[in-house]
Amino acid sequence: MLIETRNLIKKYIVNEFEITALQGIDLQINSGDFVSIIGPSGCGKSSLLNILGLIDRCNSGTYIFNDIDTTTLNEKERAELRKKNMGFIFQSFNLIDDLTVFENIELPLIYQNISAKTRKEKVEQVLEKTKMITKKDFFPQQLSGGQQQRVAIARAIISEPKLILADEPTGNLDSYHGKEVMELLVRLNEGGASIILVTHADHIAEFGHRLFNLFDGIIISEKHK
Repeated sequence: MLIETRNLIKKYIVNEFEITALQGIDLQINSGDFVSIIGPSGCGKSSLLNILGLIDRCNSGTYIFNDIDTTTLNEKERAELRKKNMGFIFQSFNLIDDLTVFENIELPLIYQNISAKTRKEKVEQVLEKTKMITKKDFFPQQLSGGQQQRVAIARAIISEPKLILADEPTGNLDSYHGKEVMELLVRLNEGGASIILVTHADHIAEFGHRLFNLFDGIIISEKHK
């Protein structure tokens, strides 16, 4: 099992009021799963994804990733686990404007002190996989939204993570480019990548094999396809 959560609770203080974002989340996700978490704005989707991605902590409960109890780790250990095992895709792409497509994708490998020769080979492989090899010397502002998201996906998978976490990955795209991005995620999943995607859109959630409906911080239903 890749992920297991038990009774995850997340609370925030907003203007002196306590808001409960997650109310006792229990999840079991296996390696190779494509999981969609769907729900309206403010239901706790991003809070859950941030906890699963080790960006944020729960207030109480247990989160086990790849047999490691993450709730016992300090920040440095969490960062190391995240860097080695997870790739992130965001709605806003989060590309660096003054770096080329190649350089944006290469960046995580530089942080890992991988040699220039190996970096070049790995980047060209994911550029081929995401069909962006002809755009490798372009800058983000020279690309369409769909192309920018494909670059973001290439950057997310360059380190061959066990898990890809996608937060509304089609939110800034038209329907054509959104479908294109989702089909790429499906191909990555078929190649062995585990994917957790959060969205408010039914037609995007349907690309997943397991669908969790989140409402007011509670999983109210689960569907297997």
